[in-house]
Amino acid sequence: MYRKHFALTRHPFDKDLAADDLFASASLAELGARLKHLVDMRGIGLVTGDSGSGKTTTCRHLVAGLHSGLYRTLYVSMTTGNVMDLYKSIAWEFGLPTERNRAALFRQIRAEVSRLCAENRLRPVLIVDEAHHLRTELLEDLRLLTNYAMDSENRLTVVLVGHPELRRRMSMAALDALAQRIVVRAHVRGLARDEMGPYLVHRLRLAGTEVPLFEPATVEAIFQASSGLPRKANGLAHHALFAAAIGKARSVTTEHVQAAMQEVG
Repeated sequence: MYRKHFALTRHPFDKDLAADDLFASASLAELGARLKHLVDMRGIGLVTGDSGSGKTTTCRHLVAGLHSGLYRTLYVSMTTGNVMDLYKSIAWEFGLPTERNRAALFRQIRAEVSRLCAENRLRPVLIVDEAHHLRTELLEDLRLLTNYAMDSENRLTVVLVGHPELRRRMSMAALDALAQRIVVRAHVRGLARDEMGPYLVHRLRLAGTEVPLFEPATVEAIFQASSGLPRKANGLAHHALFAAAIGKARSVTTEHVQAAMQEVG
C-alpha cells in the first residue's frame, strides 16, 4: 500500500539486497576488511554480534563476491548442535554423497578439500552460521577439519558466525586449541546514532526516492527503539511508512514510529 502512496519502486526495507547495495556502516566496513584478511590468511575466523546486527548478511555477501575461479564458497546454518547435521550440510554444499557414518563423512570432506586445492587450485571458504548452537566437541571437529599437518599453509578457511556467547565460550579450556587457531576476531555492532539517518536515506534511495520521508525526530525514535540494529530498524521503518500511508501523511513522524512499535513488539 505505501509503495504507491510514496511513489516507491520497491519496498525499501526488504531483507534481500544485492551485495553492492549494502550500507557501508563503520562496523560492517571493519568486518569486511577483517574477513578479506582472513581469506588471504586461510585460517579460522570468529564473527559475533547480536541478532539482527547484519553479521550474517555481510559474511554471505563478502564470500559471494569472491572470484569463483579462485575460491569455492560454502554456507551452512546450524539450527541444532548435531554432529551429523553439520557434516551432512558440509558434504551437501560440496556436492558429495551424504554418508551415514561420521568418520566416513569427516574423511570425505577432508579429501574433497585436498582435491579442490591440489587439482582445481581452489581455496574452500566455509561459513558456519548460528555457530553458537554447536557443542564443544563439534567446534573441536571443525578445528580438525582445518588441520593438515603436512601443509605449510592452511587449506580450508572457516568463518564461525554466532551470538556474543560464542566469543565467551572461546575462553573455555576445552576450546583452547581452537582459540589459538583463530586469526581474525570481529564483533559486529549496530548502527551508530549518526549513521541511522544516512542508512534510512540509503534504503529509500534504493527504492527510487530522494525525498527525506523520515523527520529528524523520527530517525532518533527509530534509533532508540532499535538500539541501532538494522533488522529491527527495518521492521520499524516498514511499519511506520505503512502507518503514515494509512493516515495519508507525506512524511513519517514519531507517532507513526509509536504505532510501528506496537506491530514489531
